[in-house]
Amino acid sequence: MSIDWKAAAQEHQAAYVDDLTKLVAIQSVRDDAKKTAEAPLGPGPAKALQAFLNMAKRDGFKTTNLDNLAGFVEYGEGDETIAILAHVDVMPAGEGWSTEPFTLTEKDGNLYGRGTSDDKGPALACYYGLKILKEQGIKLNKKVRFILGTDEESNWTGMTHYFKTQPAPTMGFSPDAEFPLINGEKGNATFTLTTQGSNGGQYKLNSFTAGLRENMVPRDAHAVVETDDNEALVSDFTAFLDEAPVTGDVNIDKDGVHLHLIGKAAHGMEPKNGINAGTYLASFLKTLNFGGDARAFLELLGGDLHDDSRVHKLGLAFTDKIMGELTMNVGVMAFDAGKPGKIVLNFRYPKGMTADDLQTRLTQVADQNHFELSKGREMAPHYVDPKDPIVTTLMGAYQEMTGNKTAQPEVVGGGTYGRLMKRGVAFGALFQDHTPDTMHQVDEFQPISDLMLAMAIYGRSIEALANELAD
Repeated sequence: MSIDWKAAAQEHQAAYVDDLTKLVAIQSVRDDAKKTAEAPLGPGPAKALQAFLNMAKRDGFKTTNLDNLAGFVEYGEGDETIAILAHVDVMPAGEGWSTEPFTLTEKDGNLYGRGTSDDKGPALACYYGLKILKEQGIKLNKKVRFILGTDEESNWTGMTHYFKTQPAPTMGFSPDAEFPLINGEKGNATFTLTTQGSNGGQYKLNSFTAGLRENMVPRDAHAVVETDDNEALVSDFTAFLDEAPVTGDVNIDKDGVHLHLIGKAAHGMEPKNGINAGTYLASFLKTLNFGGDARAFLELLGGDLHDDSRVHKLGLAFTDKIMGELTMNVGVMAFDAGKPGKIVLNFRYPKGMTADDLQTRLTQVADQNHFELSKGREMAPHYVDPKDPIVTTLMGAYQEMTGNKTAQPEVVGGGTYGRLMKRGVAFGALFQDHTPDTMHQVDEFQPISDLMLAMAIYGRSIEALANELAD
């Protein structure tokens, strides 16, 4: 039996929106401060996982919850397994939304809310593709396991737990990126530069904060500065705002001069899509007479790390002909007088270099500026041959549903669960040819028409992988 996938998706639109409304309402941001034995990553991720699995139970699927860290939905029979890896956690909302971030809002055909694009909207569209196959009674010759993680936006604890307790899938896709298909992902490494909180000079830096996560370009930055001439500082900051591509505000109270700067949030895989409020604020403050650790902190942030996502100033610029350029995001910045401060850097690096190469140079930078360096999470570059049947089968389904016969797979700086499988790729659901990427940004959205087309693509893709894939 042949399915009219686009028509089937339209028939399911109302039910899909209803389910997505419920998922978006769950503030599934990892919160270790509220973790319990029942909610090891905080209440939000566990609740979102349970909600998703309950939807699948409602629809008659077999489901498994792995300690509220991960879960999966199964359908089909066979010795081979096609894995679909998605996530139910989201980034913090941040400031500046025009809608309520955890209330699904439809405006002009677009669905707004945290997770609509990353990754609740795409994950649910993919699930509905599987649901349609089940409803239509389509027999699958391979088992499909739809796997849900709960902290893709941080440490991948949930998916790590899955791989420790379940057979590791070797082939499949993650609906957590863009179409047409991503067959290569750059390496991903995070480093933290730590300094002490001493001051000196004419100005005192009481505090400096910017950034919510290492893989987000900070939209907001705040600093509190003490000086003998508050009015001069206010005047200088106002003049800076007139020239820089940012906005902000300033006020004075008993603690000093409060400076607030607003840039533009973006996904950390491409910092050029955002405006880093933290480094811009530091670029202003470093012109003033600070001393001690505060001066070193501001000079590094506002100098070598400012507005240089390709890391030319630190001598780390590198390009691979297949995977493209090395990029750096300055994701989190914090300084409190008398306490340790930190700068967290996230690198996306191509084949041809390693995290050890980055560490060697950053150690020199740390030593020169009296910082301590530590390395966090590291993932090597991932690449699947574009001729692999997993790629050609998914591309065939995409071309069939869209009519776009010239589309080609691509390599990106983002990191998805697809890299956890030897033959794993990222596949949708963003159509970047006509929809902007708002992942990790305020007013995150995805057009409902795009999500319905994605549902059709995913359904057809699962059918093709399970019944037509040539190994």
